[in-house]
Amino acid sequence: MNSIDDTLGRRTVLSMAGAGALGALAGCVGGGTEGGDGGDGDESAADGPLTDYAYTAPPEVVDVAEQGYESTLRTVAARHQFVTDEAAGGPYELPEVWAWQADDLDPSVPGPVYRLPEGETLELTYDNGEHDRPHTVHVHAVGKTWKDDGAPVTTREHVDAGESHTYELHGDTPGTHVYHCHYQTHNHLDMGMYGIFRVDPEGYEPADREYFFTLREWDTDLHDQMAGGDAEYDPVDRSPNAYTINGRSAPTTFHPELGTPLIVEEGDTVRLHVTNNGYEMHPFHTHNHRFRVVEKDGSPVPEAAQYEEDVVQIGPAERYTLEFEAGAEPGIYPVHCHKVHHVTNEGSYPGGMATAIVYEGAMETDEFAEIMDDAGFEG
Repeated sequence: MNSIDDTLGRRTVLSMAGAGALGALAGCVGGGTEGGDGGDGDESAADGPLTDYAYTAPPEVVDVAEQGYESTLRTVAARHQFVTDEAAGGPYELPEVWAWQADDLDPSVPGPVYRLPEGETLELTYDNGEHDRPHTVHVHAVGKTWKDDGAPVTTREHVDAGESHTYELHGDTPGTHVYHCHYQTHNHLDMGMYGIFRVDPEGYEPADREYFFTLREWDTDLHDQMAGGDAEYDPVDRSPNAYTINGRSAPTTFHPELGTPLIVEEGDTVRLHVTNNGYEMHPFHTHNHRFRVVEKDGSPVPEAAQYEEDVVQIGPAERYTLEFEAGAEPGIYPVHCHKVHHVTNEGSYPGGMATAIVYEGAMETDEFAEIMDDAGFEG
């Protein structure tokens, strides 16, 4: 089991990082069997935190080949911080999410990245012993039986609290896919039950640096309501007010351990798998680096159809694999959603869906130290 960046070890990052502002970038980043969830609002909730759940951890990569192609997944109620206490503007958090927990890992939002070689089968046991609501696991694209599709509107099956079910998922569709709960999807997906499912094609050759990103927007009223607060939430009138990459908002996205900086060395080939587990379009933009789309929803894009670009529209449930060369002048270059209000935290800019391509050669600069200070990272 590895970090979400499967190519650069934690100790390497720590040894290169300076002592802890996004401010340096401010000028740049600018019917069926499914029942209802019931009423969770409670106007008598006391002042202060609505829950005392443990906090989520960053998502990790589960290489299922290392554990005999078996894994157990659970749902755990947790608190989740978009921006941590130590970061500028923090804390910015949700009082309740429903986090995926794989095996002995900590619960995370998004859930872990499952990584499976082409041609193999994963036996994924969903153990619903930790949560009080029905759930399912639905994985896009990969082969499975009808009853293992995890969609109760057609299978008429779900996993009740206290029960478990083992899904057999076949690595017959190489590429980057998504998974999520498909029970009361309009709420459960929004509560954090989503993740990435990666099937590496036969003969897969990793790039010099490889990263996984999940984009998502949030209406925090749902989480306040589910935690017993007096907020009102209507999925038909959903009004997002928070924006994340891998569950974090800037400046925490710049944190080498908690966030999503694309740390590169000059000359590296960088492969970035980007998915959208939200409901809105996100124009994903890289500064000073033009990429090629090499996969779309798992399907390879023929080389003749690839071209250099620096922004790609990523719709709900879409997956793009991007490749670029780290050939710019070594520095720190923003990466962000180009719907500029998605780069805010409660209306404060910059924040939200913003991170950066960070060259190792720039990690000794004053600018990097200031960014790390804003991100709450002390090396």
